[in-house]
Amino acid sequence: MPVTSVTDKITGHDLNTVRPAPPRRRRPTTFTGLVGAICMFPLRAIIDLCVALRIHPNTLTLIGVLVNVAAAWALAFGRFKLAFVIMLVANIFDFIDGKVAHLLQLQSEFGAFWDSTLDRFSDLALLTGLIFLYSKVGRSDYVMIAALTLIFSIMTSYARARAESLVRKCKVGFMERPERIVLFMIGAITNRMAGVLWVVLVLSILAVANRIYYTYLALNGLPIPSKEGVKGIFNRAFFWTDERATLPYDIWVIAILAFVWLVPPDWLGDPMAHDEGLVAWVASRIKN
Repeated sequence: MPVTSVTDKITGHDLNTVRPAPPRRRRPTTFTGLVGAICMFPLRAIIDLCVALRIHPNTLTLIGVLVNVAAAWALAFGRFKLAFVIMLVANIFDFIDGKVAHLLQLQSEFGAFWDSTLDRFSDLALLTGLIFLYSKVGRSDYVMIAALTLIFSIMTSYARARAESLVRKCKVGFMERPERIVLFMIGAITNRMAGVLWVVLVLSILAVANRIYYTYLALNGLPIPSKEGVKGIFNRAFFWTDERATLPYDIWVIAILAFVWLVPPDWLGDPMAHDEGLVAWVASRIKN
């Protein structure tokens, strides 16, 4: 039976003609996307080795948390450079376990539970190490800041887990675990842990608030805040829904790094950093 030609009355196109789908627009390369792509080169080799050796992903998760405990010990005794190296190793295991599980087809509900539970233990260990350090040097103010950072870091993860038992997805808020870990590593290698703690604390509080608000909107069928216009700029800053490796994400990352690296440690009362910092150094040179 011949196929009758059907023509769109508006465009005049033959609707029976199969036309190729328009090409997908490539996301423009961003600073954080480029850094991620560069880091993936050595990580792919490690992933391939673990797959070849058929190392169980749950074993990789356990190794990662044990190594992070060693990093917590280094932080507790002010060995920040050593803590950086140990955290770097620990988080290689933390990153690759899911990739290895996928390639070995060993993904499971227990594996997801195991990974999430041990991630919380790692967070607790690292921040407990800092609490011990600040208590040892007699800085009760930073004991409190580190303790509050610990509380809201755990609350960030709990708020998402609880929300996603009620709504389909609750991936809002900037400060998630990968951002926390990278910032702790930066704070350790540059001896700017006080600045990192302030950033993680404030943005973790904001992430918890975002998730509570988002869940309220979702459960009541209300729209999320618009990103358009002047009001949209405010919403982008304080109600975070953008993905990683996007321009808004890069802007936040650069602003955070500028705060951590440029604000003089004395302004924050940093118990461990005793140098003047870049801003103070430049100011002193201008005066001279």
